[in-house]
Amino acid sequence: MDLAISAVASDLASRFISILINRFSITSCAEEKAERLQRLLQRVETVVEEADARYISNSGMLSQLRMLEDVMYRSYHALHTFKYGDLEGADEGVRKGSLSLYFAAPLKRFQRSCATIDNSHDLQSALESLEAAVANMTEFVILLGGCERMSRRPYDTYLYLENFMFGRHAEKQQAINILLQPSPLNTNAPTVLPIIGGRLVGKKTLVAHVCNDDKVRRHFSHILHLNRDNLQIIDRESYISRRALVIVELTTDVTDEEWTKFCSSVSDMGQGSKVILITKLQKLSRFGTVKPVCLNNLSFEEYSYLFKVLSFGSTNMDDHPHLASMVQEFPMLLRGSLVSAYAFADALKKNMSAQFWASVLDRCRGVVESNLCMFGEHPKLLLERDRPTDIARFISPSTALLRLMPPRSKADTQERPLPMLTFGELIEDPSILPRGDFDLVTWKTKIAPYCQYVHFVPAAHAEQKPEMLLSRRKRPSLFL
Repeated sequence: MDLAISAVASDLASRFISILINRFSITSCAEEKAERLQRLLQRVETVVEEADARYISNSGMLSQLRMLEDVMYRSYHALHTFKYGDLEGADEGVRKGSLSLYFAAPLKRFQRSCATIDNSHDLQSALESLEAAVANMTEFVILLGGCERMSRRPYDTYLYLENFMFGRHAEKQQAINILLQPSPLNTNAPTVLPIIGGRLVGKKTLVAHVCNDDKVRRHFSHILHLNRDNLQIIDRESYISRRALVIVELTTDVTDEEWTKFCSSVSDMGQGSKVILITKLQKLSRFGTVKPVCLNNLSFEEYSYLFKVLSFGSTNMDDHPHLASMVQEFPMLLRGSLVSAYAFADALKKNMSAQFWASVLDRCRGVVESNLCMFGEHPKLLLERDRPTDIARFISPSTALLRLMPPRSKADTQERPLPMLTFGELIEDPSILPRGDFDLVTWKTKIAPYCQYVHFVPAAHAEQKPEMLLSRRKRPSLFL
């Protein structure tokens, strides 16, 4: 009997040791993959940054650039998930205090081991994709060396994202190429380039950066900005024999007759004058004479990368693992909103306290949940449709309503001035909320075209929030 018990115990011990060895082997292998992925990412990022500083006229190279960017951001996301994704609940830990984190450390290490095994497949997939991209990158790099360099200062990644347009490298090159192409000699009709995309995806920012390019500025003697109100008001005498670039922003449809009359006015300008049409209306692409530049929302991986870099700034993310874990949830909650990304990241960057980040994350969850319950829609969709959005949970979990109304125009804010508060100030200290009506500056861009997003907020009042009858239908998810 003793021999049988000894044999069983020995077998169990052998199996346990085998499991531990296998787990350690898998963990070590995954960490080696992560190190290789990091090295390859540095190479690919160097090439992407160099491509952004060159004039690329080859459409095939622009397609390859888009592919490199896509695989780079997906790989960064996989690497971040491997390193910090296992620290789920880190924000709960920091709210309970450092003592709970101390006693939870052994459990965290065990969870890290298990998560490493779970994430090894994603890590392997990202590594294979990146290795394939690097293997096919040689010809691209050689051709890139023959492209003319733009005049630009060296930059740090964080400073670059703070002061220049993020991404859109291929779209910017595509627009520049069209503007610099010689106009057809057999027609007087101007070249019309439509820039089409949803609201707040960066259409005007893209056009501002294209117009600020040295070659574009030298190519056109004048840049004229128009909208629906002054579309037909062009001083022809001022632009005769001048090659002009006309920027037209349309938020509503125009008739074919109106557009034909406008193009006739542009035709009277100097040879080679061109038109950029900025709109969110797909049907206005009918006025384009070339293939439109379409701007979509950033992919989740690209948006997540942007938010992390903006949030940490020059701070090393590895020095703040719990913040690095928490930062992953913000992009899911914000659903790709660029204005929200810059506004939240700016507030987080100024206070690297784990308790502060956890508090902001809780309030962000609360606002999303509140709007889903009240209106059945995510705050991003409400703002895009100029509908009131409840932001009371940014202040406190009380039932008082605090509505963020559609943006006010610059003229309206000047005619009817109100107390003004920035979103960052509200996040940092909710107690400074004005008693009456006020304007909330959600974000003021630091890059062209230097927009300021000002929303009217009526005075908060203690009206009970209407709850949706969610029992009659499935409760909407926060992360759709």
